[in-house]
Amino acid sequence: MLCRLLLRSAAPGWLLLLAACAAPEGSVSPIGTAHLTPEVLAHYGSRPDGEIELPAVPARYLTPETLRREVDFVTDERPGTVIVDPWTRHLYYVLPQNRAIRYRVAVGDEGRAFSGEATIPYSRSWPSWRPTENMIREFPDQYGPLRKGMEGGLMNPLGARALYLHRGGRDTFYRIHGTSDVTSIGNATSAGCIRMFHQDVIELETLVRSGAKVVVLTGAASAELAARQRGGQPD
Repeated sequence: MLCRLLLRSAAPGWLLLLAACAAPEGSVSPIGTAHLTPEVLAHYGSRPDGEIELPAVPARYLTPETLRREVDFVTDERPGTVIVDPWTRHLYYVLPQNRAIRYRVAVGDEGRAFSGEATIPYSRSWPSWRPTENMIREFPDQYGPLRKGMEGGLMNPLGARALYLHRGGRDTFYRIHGTSDVTSIGNATSAGCIRMFHQDVIELETLVRSGAKVVVLTGAASAELAARQRGGQPD
């Protein structure tokens, strides 16, 4: 499964990279600001990350639903495990004592095609990206100019960090990565990988150890997980 992207001409000599996602209709509804604590604003604020200045996430996209939170979380998985629920568009980093850090993510139908267990053997900071030969062959005008790859940066589709999922010693081409398209977080997209706010994926990358277990849930497993958190049975 590949994180698919679209490119179009933005101006002579330039290409504007567009994350392949379904943009939400309308603007974000105004809400109260009680959830925007100093800690939240600091976490999602701008700061240098290496040689790149990481932009702040605009406050209108920091809703109670999209914020990173530590939550109660009943699971048999060991601390340090990453659980991805593409059906509710959440990612959990399991902590001790039935707790977890919950992150909001963006993922679409292609992301639901991958499920089961994997490991994260390595991650990359501001990784480069190169379209596959199939992508170049099928969309030469869009991907041909990037045949030699795209350097890491804010316009790179993999964002600030990329965590690479392997299964049986082989790359699954399934990624957990950052995105500059903050409008996509919490929404269904047409891309296959798991996208996070830059600030969230940077934090996750510092927590995850090489070889960490990842569990990507099926629809049935997502329902079971939700029921378990409620203390009941799947609907």
